[in-house]
Amino acid sequence: MDIKNKVALITGGASGLGEATARSYVEKGAKVVIMDMNDERGHALSEELGDGAIYVHTNVTQEDNVAAAVDEAVSHFGAIHICNNFAGIGGAHKTVGRENVAYPLDHWKKVIDINLVGTFNVLRLAAVQMASQEPVTECGSRGVIINTASVAGYEGQIGQSAYAASKGGIIGMTICLARDLAEHGIRVNTIAPGLIHTPIFNKMPEHIFNKLEATVLFPKRLGRAEEIAHLACYIVESDYTNGETIRMDGGIRMTPR
Repeated sequence: MDIKNKVALITGGASGLGEATARSYVEKGAKVVIMDMNDERGHALSEELGDGAIYVHTNVTQEDNVAAAVDEAVSHFGAIHICNNFAGIGGAHKTVGRENVAYPLDHWKKVIDINLVGTFNVLRLAAVQMASQEPVTECGSRGVIINTASVAGYEGQIGQSAYAASKGGIIGMTICLARDLAEHGIRVNTIAPGLIHTPIFNKMPEHIFNKLEATVLFPKRLGRAEEIAHLACYIVESDYTNGETIRMDGGIRMTPR
């Protein structure tokens, strides 16, 4: 699918991986709908990107909220061809913590709700819109969905049980979604990033940052958001890439801690 003149939903689009992907799509001639809860950053980015972008305040866990965002995207740009799900949270707790305290169930549910349920909530509503549109390629493609997992979905570290479960769930549903949506001409793929240099790393002590870089097989550095964006563009443009989870991690295999 040619990215030019296509319309992309991007959750978590106001910063980090979502922002980098929004910029790449716009550079290739697409229209982007930045879905986020950081209003200040979202409005600033959409203004910077110009007429090819709008910002919509979106809570991915709320059905009505996401449905309204999809409606606004279609009202403004006329269609939806691409859906990138980057919105997510982390956080770590051991199953049995200090003083023999159990993992807080409210935190577990929140991580699953935002990362896994939120991802499915957005893609299912985007897919309904995509399925209603005319094909845009000779092979009958109507849309592309790209979800974001993590290497933690394969090798979650100590304290990451909720995060690993949420990302493992995204990996696990990838082929199921691709099979569900094939009849509608919609492809589904997942990116599983490793250690990507997003703003959260800027506050990290240098010795810890250097230690993390040393765990990467090659090249010995953290990944760049622009590299994830480049992979997202490849997935959109490669009509034969479907049902895949692609690791982008420099060959890292996470250690227990």
